[in-house]
Amino acid sequence: MFNRLRSQNPNPTSELNYVNAYTLLVAVVLSAQATDKSVNIATEPLFKVVTTPEQMVALGEEKLITYIKSIGLYKTKAKHVIELSEKLISDFNSQVPSSREELMSLPGVGQKTANVVQNVIFKMPTMPVDTHIFRVSHRIGLSEGDTPNKVEEDLLKITPEEFAFNAHHWLLLHGRYVCTAKNPKCENCLISDLCAHNL
Repeated sequence: MFNRLRSQNPNPTSELNYVNAYTLLVAVVLSAQATDKSVNIATEPLFKVVTTPEQMVALGEEKLITYIKSIGLYKTKAKHVIELSEKLISDFNSQVPSSREELMSLPGVGQKTANVVQNVIFKMPTMPVDTHIFRVSHRIGLSEGDTPNKVEEDLLKITPEEFAFNAHHWLLLHGRYVCTAKNPKCENCLISDLCAHNL
């Protein structure tokens, strides 16, 4: 399965726009229950004026809201982004930490967000499970886990090492564009003959 997905897209990348580790972290926090597309529209003007925790704190919560108002849960997310920026300054010398534990100590950062940052910025073979990966894993037959953490555990166990670094990108993109929630495009699917849904 991964061989086929790799042949179609050898070097998958995050579809979130960012300029450094800090802006990726902010973008991932903003992307919870929102599309990457909607986050990119909001962050394009934001990241022209803010690329560091200090600049974000100086911007302040009210002004941040004016940039991200189009994204769901924007009030909570604005609060988290300001708080995590303050914590980066006070506890981490304004640098985004690389360990899962330290990342998850930041306000608004859960396991999925920590995994994305570790994978994209620090090049670690993590498995961030979003709604697409959760759905695809069940549909294809890769996991029966009832929580994102359980699905993550299952996927990490079964993914061969050579595919581990890019695996979550392939599954996510497959879920976003082919194995969609409604009307999956099975006729255009590279792996339809391997899929539990079709067996």
